[in-house]
Amino acid sequence: MSISRRHFMVGTALTTSALAIPTFLRAADKPKVVVIGGGAGGATAARYIAKDSKGAIDVTLIEPQQAFTTCFFSNLYIGGFRTFESITHDYRTLEGTHGIKVVHQMATGVDKAAKTVTLADGSSVPYDKLIVSPGISLKWDSFPGYTKDASEVMPHAWQAGPQTQLLKSKVDGMKEGGTFVMVAPPNPYRCPPGPYERVSMIAHVFKQKNPKAKIIVLDPKEKFSKQGLFQAGWEQHYPGMVEWIPASIHGGIKSVDVATGEIKTDLDTFKSDAANIIPAQAAGEIAATAGLTNDTGFCPIVPGSMQSQADPNVYVLGDSTIAGDMPKSGYSANSQAKVCANAVRGELTGSKVFPAKFSNTCWSLIATNDGVKVGASYEAKPDKITSTGGFVSKTGEDAALRKATFEESVGWYAGIANDIFGA
Repeated sequence: MSISRRHFMVGTALTTSALAIPTFLRAADKPKVVVIGGGAGGATAARYIAKDSKGAIDVTLIEPQQAFTTCFFSNLYIGGFRTFESITHDYRTLEGTHGIKVVHQMATGVDKAAKTVTLADGSSVPYDKLIVSPGISLKWDSFPGYTKDASEVMPHAWQAGPQTQLLKSKVDGMKEGGTFVMVAPPNPYRCPPGPYERVSMIAHVFKQKNPKAKIIVLDPKEKFSKQGLFQAGWEQHYPGMVEWIPASIHGGIKSVDVATGEIKTDLDTFKSDAANIIPAQAAGEIAATAGLTNDTGFCPIVPGSMQSQADPNVYVLGDSTIAGDMPKSGYSANSQAKVCANAVRGELTGSKVFPAKFSNTCWSLIATNDGVKVGASYEAKPDKITSTGGFVSKTGEDAALRKATFEESVGWYAGIANDIFGA
């Protein structure tokens, strides 16, 4: 499966082709859609609803940040393959070209009965349909001793932006021959291959600048996405540098001490010179505040529309959802947003609603021009989103194929950034 920027854009256009809007909709009658969260899910949904409704729907996007840094490809910034600016995008095109009202505030509450969203300044925004795409929140008590304040010393960098820059500075500045410790997150979490691509990118930096450094991965899991591909890549490109230790060996994280850099397990106490601690995750806080989560901490949805099971006027996208077989990824959120946008537009304007189809690919870079991928197509079943077929790179692929896979990922990033932000 090969995805260029052109093919990505053509595919998305066919998925959500615009249909005629009833002529009786006058400006004063416009239904209101409010979207919380300006990432891959929320910004895509806002853009497609505004674009495909041809102005018949009033769209407001609530996002506290002036610009959005993508978590996907942030590891390549850490590894020196991308600039920070290249993974950061603003909302000017969404406002100027598509007429979306972007409100740079935090959404603090949702009144589902009154159909309003409360903002940090105390004001409220009314809606007819609400789309919630707030990403993840971090469970700070996942590992004893790790707190939000501790993340300023041992960054998680699982919400991209200043944390990503902090982690890069820790990697670049680690003492010669030092030990870098990553504590990987437990399932479920954003971007299943992400921690291990990050290990690869950190090892890439160390190979060039700090070749005697050591990377230890303390994992609460027994296996991880694309494990064979990553471990073969580490052995090929960074022999002896990376040690992955599963929970069955280390016995669990007992404490994290920011002051000493020590991570204590049943097996041993690991002294770090720099560390990346990635805690357990749940739906973004506003999803819980709005009563959209269940006891898993994530949001159950109606598979065919991304509608919340808690309220028919609310839809949930991306990392916050319980999306069946779909992983939590930027590609998944973008794909879900198009299904949601089509469903919402159909509800509000009477336009045709197409059967839900989803797709996802997760690319990972192991070393220069050594790219691998995993992905699948999905459809909506009554009880969940179900995989209908998938693919994954194989160990032992030749260098030309791995380079082509990496180049494919670069084209995909350009395409999806344009698809989300219209940039």
